[in-house]
This record gives sequence, structure tokens and C-alpha cells, in this order.
Amino acid sequence: MITDHTLIQYFLLALLPVAAWSGWWVARRHYQRGEGKHGRGIHPEYFKGLNYVLNEQPDKAIEVFIKMLEVDSETVETHLALGNLFRRRGEVDRAIRIHQNLIARPTLDREQRALALLELGMDYMRSGLLDRAESLFEELVETGSYSVQAFRELLDIYQQEKEWDKCITTARRLETTSGERLDPVVAQYYCEKAEELRDQGQHRPARDNIRRALAIDPNCARASFLEAELAQLSGKLRHALRAYKRIEKQDPEYMPEVIPLLLDCYRQLDKLDECTAYLRDVLDRDGGITTMLTLTDLIAQREGEEAAAEFITSELRKRPSVRGLERLIAYALEQAEGRTRESLITIRELTAKLLENRPVYKCYHCGFVGKSLHWQCPSCKQWNTIKPIHGVEGE
Repeated sequence: MITDHTLIQYFLLALLPVAAWSGWWVARRHYQRGEGKHGRGIHPEYFKGLNYVLNEQPDKAIEVFIKMLEVDSETVETHLALGNLFRRRGEVDRAIRIHQNLIARPTLDREQRALALLELGMDYMRSGLLDRAESLFEELVETGSYSVQAFRELLDIYQQEKEWDKCITTARRLETTSGERLDPVVAQYYCEKAEELRDQGQHRPARDNIRRALAIDPNCARASFLEAELAQLSGKLRHALRAYKRIEKQDPEYMPEVIPLLLDCYRQLDKLDECTAYLRDVLDRDGGITTMLTLTDLIAQREGEEAAAEFITSELRKRPSVRGLERLIAYALEQAEGRTRESLITIRELTAKLLENRPVYKCYHCGFVGKSLHWQCPSCKQWNTIKPIHGVEGE
């Protein structure tokens, strides 16, 4: 277990190279200006502050470093580094104190002040003071300093506050500044608006936002999900089926989510034969255990469990799967007796343990796993990176 003392040791080890570099940099600047020839060197207060840090007295160290600004403005980089380290360590109040005092100094040049504003904005973000952070990032955008990073932080703020119109505007401004293409992300913002309107019962405006999302990003599977859902709610089942089937072309990895919804539409239309034919095509093109198990159920309903067992056995030879094996064992148990039945029950229990508490979804950007589908990863905040897990224990 990592103790507070150990954390402090790590912090000090991280600070020493920064301190050494800063000392060298200041001394070099003095020397280049001819001041080193007169023996001025580094101000003694600098070493006094480092001594407080080494003796685990950060508040006293901050006082010393703040006072040093009045003596030597060339230690600004040291203060920025120190504040950054405090923030990373979780001591946000101390980081804010350092960066606020930096900004208050009239001796800072434009670049130094902009960097201090950016760091203070990050401090406010870390402490949850989003309004204050937003003001600082907007100031940076207006001055053109660190505008790309400021736009990114503003996007983060507006996403947390669910201000989707501001997200759209900011994303477009970020595109202009950075040259980065953000159409897939903007489409997600329109989907967020559509979901909010749907929940409020405003289906027509919701559809308008879905159309905007698909116009911006034709491969936005989420927009097709929403379109199909609204069509299904209004009884337009054929329209819903077209939207669900479109998802296979947009992103076939989402088909495990589509299959149960698509099956429901076909049931309401009383077109299960048509559904069976479509699912066979999907299985041939994309595979997928959910598709295979749904087909197995349909075969069992029409042709009996023996035909379903033969089908699933054939498919398992091509695509081994724990979920498929579990279903095959269930069919075998219907006819098994004696020791054979006992053995099958044991195997079924083992397969159940393999699937127990197993994550269903994974973010392919940061590795986050969970049992619910999120369109924005809760961990890395990337959009459309969480997909169903594939493999023997997954799809």
C-alpha cells in the first residue's frame, strides 16, 4: 500500500530534476547577460524554497517562491512546473495559489501570462470550478494564445454541462483552428440533442437532429438506432427495419445490439421467415454469437430442438463460443440421463462461471470495460469507441 510519506517521496524525486534544470537555466541566462561575471548567480531564496520542499513543508516553500517573483521574474518556469506538480498530486488549492500569484505579477510577458492562465484554468477544471475555468479558456481563445488546447478544454466543460449547441459551435471553431476533422464527434452532439428531445416527447425536432447527424456523418450508427427507435414507436415498422439494417453497413460491430430490436419488428409484422433469411445472410457476412443464437431459437420454433442442436453444433465448429456451448448443453440436457446428465450439469455450471460477471463492452481507445453500452467512454471521454467484446467468451 502506498502511504502519504511514499507519495511525498515520489513528488520530491519528480521535483528535483525540475529544480536542477531551472537552476541551470536561470544561471545560464545570467551568464549570457554578463551578470554571471559579477557573481550574482541564483538568488539564495531559491535554495531556501527548495529546502522547504525537501523538508516536506510545501506551504512555506510556496511562500518563498511567490516572494521570489518580486526579485527575479526568470523563475516563472519553476513556479509553473511546481504548480503543475501540485495539481497532479491532487493538491489543487496549492496549485491555484501559485498560478493566481503568477498572473498577478506585472512583470510577466504575454507568453508567460497565457501559460499561467492555461494552467490556472486546468486547476479550476480539476477542482470542479467549471465557470471560472470557462472564463479563462475563453480569454485565451480571444487572445489567440494556446487556443487549440483552450478549445479542447471548453469542449470538455460543455460536454460535462450537456450544452450541446455550445459543443457544436466550439467543435467547429476547433476544426478551423487545428485543421482537425470532427464531423463524427459533431454527429454525436446532434444525437445527444435528439435523445433529449425524444425524452421530452418532441419527436419531430428529434428527427431533425437525427437527419443532421446522418448528413454530417453517414456512418453514425447511433443516429440510425435513434431513427429506427422513433419509427418503431410510431408504428412505422418497415422504416424501422431499414434503419436497423443500415447499421450493418455503418458499423457491423453493433449488430449484437441490433438483432433483438430487429427481431421484435419482424415479430410485429409476422414475418419471421423473412427474419430468418436475413439473419442467415448476416451470420455469413459478419458472424456473431448473438446472431447465431437468435437463429438457433427461430430454428427451434419452426423445426424443433434437434434441428436447432444440429445447427448450433455446425456453427460452433466454425466459431467456438462459451455462450454457444452453454445453449448446446441446454439442448443436450433435455434428453440426457444418469451420469451423462450429471456430467453435462457440471459442464454447464463451469460455463456459467466463465460468463459470470464478464464485461460485455470494451473501449478500444483506453481499455475501459463494462456491462452497459456508452456512446462516450466514461474513462477517456472519447466518442463511439465502446464496442461489444469479441472472442470465445464474447461475440
